Amino acid sequence: MREGTPIVESAQAPACVDALTERYPGLGRLPHVPLVGPPTRVHRLSSLGAARGLELWAKRDDHSSAIYGGNKPRKLEYILGAARQRGARTLLTFGGIGTHHGLATTVFGRAVGMRTVLVMVPQPMSAAVRRTLLLAQAFGAELHWAHGVPGVTATALRVLARTTVRGETPFVIAPGGSSVTGTIGFVRAGLELAGQIRAGDLPEPEAIYVPIGTGGTAAGLALGLRMAGLRAEVVGVLVTDMLAPSARRLRRLAGRVMRRLRACDPNVPDLTLAAGDVRIVSRFVGPGYGATTVEAARAMAAIGEAEDIAVETTYTAKCLAALLAEGVPGRRVLFWNTFSAREPVPPGGALPAPSALPAAFGRFFASEVGA
Repeated sequence: MREGTPIVESAQAPACVDALTERYPGLGRLPHVPLVGPPTRVHRLSSLGAARGLELWAKRDDHSSAIYGGNKPRKLEYILGAARQRGARTLLTFGGIGTHHGLATTVFGRAVGMRTVLVMVPQPMSAAVRRTLLLAQAFGAELHWAHGVPGVTATALRVLARTTVRGETPFVIAPGGSSVTGTIGFVRAGLELAGQIRAGDLPEPEAIYVPIGTGGTAAGLALGLRMAGLRAEVVGVLVTDMLAPSARRLRRLAGRVMRRLRACDPNVPDLTLAAGDVRIVSRFVGPGYGATTVEAARAMAAIGEAEDIAVETTYTAKCLAALLAEGVPGRRVLFWNTFSAREPVPPGGALPAPSALPAAFGRFFASEVGA
């Protein structure tokens, strides 16, 4: 792929304005692979908001990329840039067996000539989880099973040892892409939203709701908003019970990101996130990561019927459920949709049979008739 060409379906896609380097040109030195298209649109959710007495808006990151949208491409733009700068040919990352982060890493890594190794842990099974697992296999991921979070380290060390013997040193990507490098993608997203506010596409929200899994989305967004001089509160809705991040941890991550940015361009203001910049809501996790809740199912149905927008019950529907439950009449709030509106098309156009999966994963299809 030629440097500077967005990975989108059409070679005629317009060049995208980079809100980060437009404001701070020195940040153009950050390694970067363009994956995200033009600024994702914002619009008012009139029907859903009116039913709750809210001035409700949406940021449509579900259309962030023509291949596979959501919040993952924003982080991977900088992660893959760093991996390519290091000369990496293999990516190693982690997640549940239905990990969208792992799938996105596999899809976009393949597009720039890198293979992906996924170390995966259990999560509640569903048809969507099974399909995501098959998509990762279709795009060439090397899949490894770990028996819970404690087993991830041991499995990862075995993978690293084997790949090192083969002469490869994998580029290790944090779960969810929530490293300093990946979080820069959502600093840019915060500046992108600020540009849309300045252009009159929407008024400044009082609060912005995002799901929190590993936390890089919320930390980067809050930092980008402060860099742009916006005051909106970032409300992170916790969706995981596995190593869940705290607000303090997110502030520390933002501090490390700020140091990285200022090292590239001293014109970046020296900011720190205050305690009230990110508020974490934890009561919508339900039984645990990946488990559907009644509130999430209702929120998914509500936005689908009122606005014809797709969300899912692991991340975005839980976030929306919190927004609707906390909604103060008359308040202006923004729902940041981090779910992809499109599924990547597997090479060859068809999913592999479950029998193509490593034996440790095939058992998840044992009860599937016709799988």
